[in-house]
Amino acid sequence: MTPAEALDDLARRCGILPVYRDMAGTERRTTPDTQRALLRAMGLVPVTDALVVETARLLASEADERRYPHDLIAEAGQPFSLDAAPDCVWQIVWEDGGTGEGRGPFGHRSLPMGLHRLTIGGETVTLIAAPGSAPSVSGKRGRGKVWGVTGALYGLRSARNGGLGDYADLGAAGAALGRAGAAFLGINPIHDLGWGNTEDASPYSPSHRGFLNTAHIATDRLAGSEGPEAANPAGDLVDYAAHRGPHRARLRGAFAHFRAHAAPEDRAAFAAFRAERGAALEQFAAFEALSSRHGPDWRHWPADPGAADPAEAEFHAWLQWVADCQVGAASAEARAAGLTRGLYLDLAVGARRGGAEAWCTPDAIAAGMSLGAPPDHLNPQGQNWQVTAFAPAKLRATGFAAFRAILAASMRHAGILRIDHILGLNRGFWIPDDGSPGAYVGQPFEALLAIVAIEAARHGTVVIGEDLGLVPGGVRQGMARRGIYSYSVLQYERTKSDRLRSPKRLRANSLACFATHDTPTLRGFAEGRDIDWWQRLGWTMPDEAAKARKARARDVARLCASNGAAPGALRDGVHAALAGSPAALVSVQLDDLDGAAEAQNLPGTIDEHPNWRRRYTRPVESFADWPAFCDTAAIMRRNGR
Repeated sequence: MTPAEALDDLARRCGILPVYRDMAGTERRTTPDTQRALLRAMGLVPVTDALVVETARLLASEADERRYPHDLIAEAGQPFSLDAAPDCVWQIVWEDGGTGEGRGPFGHRSLPMGLHRLTIGGETVTLIAAPGSAPSVSGKRGRGKVWGVTGALYGLRSARNGGLGDYADLGAAGAALGRAGAAFLGINPIHDLGWGNTEDASPYSPSHRGFLNTAHIATDRLAGSEGPEAANPAGDLVDYAAHRGPHRARLRGAFAHFRAHAAPEDRAAFAAFRAERGAALEQFAAFEALSSRHGPDWRHWPADPGAADPAEAEFHAWLQWVADCQVGAASAEARAAGLTRGLYLDLAVGARRGGAEAWCTPDAIAAGMSLGAPPDHLNPQGQNWQVTAFAPAKLRATGFAAFRAILAASMRHAGILRIDHILGLNRGFWIPDDGSPGAYVGQPFEALLAIVAIEAARHGTVVIGEDLGLVPGGVRQGMARRGIYSYSVLQYERTKSDRLRSPKRLRANSLACFATHDTPTLRGFAEGRDIDWWQRLGWTMPDEAAKARKARARDVARLCASNGAAPGALRDGVHAALAGSPAALVSVQLDDLDGAAEAQNLPGTIDEHPNWRRRYTRPVESFADWPAFCDTAAIMRRNGR
């Protein structure tokens, strides 16, 4: 085997794809430099040709000698058996800590749901016993077809918040929507952004996805939080800096009051929360405390950052408890008012590379690279998200613990969970730090889908996979087998002749919507705001923009014609068409009800576009009698939702 052949073989065995097709259908081959960079990210260091050859031979030998796969997927509650010689010794450690052992073939009459560690014939196998399907919209108390509203929590306006939507607003908004017949309220990710982070407001660039954003805590619900709260501004954009100081001062005041005056039952509840979340919470709280001293990016900390201050760490653990209680209360308030599916939460694709998640779980994270995407219809320049990715072998070696913990935390209060860029469970586009071209790395897709189904079943959570972009073959079929709903964005649903697809032909096992936070709103689509931005930023030339505007005008005309709507009634016409579609779930954006022209985010920009800052014009107190919302609710009812 030559060094070049060995490098190709080693890369293939580690899941690095040798080639992919870009948006234009052009083949892109993975270069040797990229192969070496991604192997280093996985923990292998093939620095010389001789080491490449030796490592490739070692992995090939291990694969040839191994009798059982590293992961075995079985159906929970069903009989299971695994062949073995009569004198073969096996031991099983069940997920609940129970154990068993024996000789010969391994068998069980009814596998309990979960991840179990089986050692058989000297080989260790992760036995994944998953339900046949994740929960469905129509299961138990659900209706066959439902609808809901999605929006940005930070943008909610109310008479009592300080310029940033909070968890009390979330409950009030959910209750108003529930009383009008909506089944869910979807919001942007509410992952922790990092106490030391004062720069990045993107909810898709969190510090840790397993913990909550404490900037959304409603301080007026806390005893001892006296002091000036930020004035509720009248502006159209969130001023994070103006909100941060007064809000944090009130949080510290409330914590001091808790330590001095909390009732015994509240102290017991906080202690129980810390015990339940265990070492993961304590490690996270230590990171937050250290970030107050050293900054938000652990990669710039001293080699020995020292010990976290115990009182500061306790403060951050307490903040997580308060946030968890308030999100739980918001969910309960909304469900009690008729929001049958409750909160529709969002799981970001990765965490910020210098944040808490990478620091807390280095044994699962790929080093020296970032997740991103090659050029596609979302961004013609490609994207580097500067977020972490799980390294497949590392994740498998740890029993998928980090992935499971994040799923469990995200589903804790979610009636519906949207997994952003679920294509990443099949393959991720890794971009090395050394400047080598990016390439795709495969993940244990079926195992990860089975784990999603396990956690969804435990929490009663419906799962939606955001499957936009370059979709590999078999991904949507795999999602469907596990009962995971697809994501149908009408402005991207096109026929082979590049016409917008009729909503009547949307996938039944999907959530259908017109737009997302990354795409033009209905008004913005009709006005070509995205085309204006692309031209303004130099992403498209004037002649190309002119062609795009003509094509857009045709799209808008067809939308109006196919939905029987006059141009001035485009919103209601599109919503009626979506309501009458076969899709199990239909989502309406608050942005469209609000008549917004700008999207919440323009991918590929940071400061050029007002990303993640736009506030809604209507306060949550007036949602119940908001004509645009009442009209939309009536449209949904007429279409059996």
